[in-house]
This record gives sequence, C-alpha cells and structure tokens, in this order.
Amino acid sequence: MAVAGVSYAMGPMGGQCDMSGGMSGRQGMQQSRSGKMDPARMQARMAQRHAVLKTQLKLTADQEAAWTTFDAAHKVPGMMNKQRPDRAEMAKLTTPERIDKMKAMRAEHQAEADKRADSTKAFYAVLNAEQKKVFDSFAMNGPGKSGRQGQGRS
Repeated sequence: MAVAGVSYAMGPMGGQCDMSGGMSGRQGMQQSRSGKMDPARMQARMAQRHAVLKTQLKLTADQEAAWTTFDAAHKVPGMMNKQRPDRAEMAKLTTPERIDKMKAMRAEHQAEADKRADSTKAFYAVLNAEQKKVFDSFAMNGPGKSGRQGQGRS
C-alpha cells in the first residue's frame, strides 16, 4: 500500500498513465520539439488526472481540505520551472564546486519529492477502505486501467 502512495507521489512522470492517447513512458512526459519538458502541458495533464481521481474517490465534505492540500503539493515541481544549469557557467566552476552545486540541486529535488510523498500519505490516511482501493488502483495503473499496459503482451 505504501508503494502505491509513493508511486503516485512521484508526480506526473512516476507512472505510465497517459490520458492523451495511450502513450506511456517517455512519450507521455509532454516534451516539446526541443526535447525539453513543457511544465504547462504537464500541469494540464496532472490537473486532468486529478479531476478524474477526485471524481472516482467520491470525497466527502470532511475530506475536501485534505484533498486541497494533496492537490496543491502535486503541482508541477518547482524544479521544472527553473532553468537547467548553464553549461558555460558550470564549466567555470572547479570540480568540487560543480559537485556541491549538483548536490544542492539534488537536495532541492528530494525535498520536493518528500513534500509530495508526505502529502500523499496524509491524504491517504483520511480515505475510507473503498476509497483507498480506488486510490491504490489509480496510483499504480492510471484512471480506468488495470494490470500491465501493453508491456510484452501479444
């Protein structure tokens, strides 16, 4: 069960669910022609995914506050909106300085992932048994899907 919450907490890239025509994996990550991730498209996809989940969960009024917190924590990660490190600037740094810069960036990424994981656990705790089943299924397989999604099937 904890794995389901964490897999959902990984955000829009964590699973193979794609509601834009059945693509999965890298194709479902909403890349632009330049190969860069498009935060606006990713956010729209996440909003659509959350709308489906919220409908399927049939939340009570008492659960709305927890949903709002969960939903807010799963907006496109702030790191997606930041520029990647400039290669020229990175080249000016010494190796230890580059290592420290990359370590700081990893720490930021981890803090954001921890925030999503914690919000998922808190939200999951307010769900009833039936809602937990829906959430677990949704987190592992995407909306309305079950099992493997065309992986090795003939």
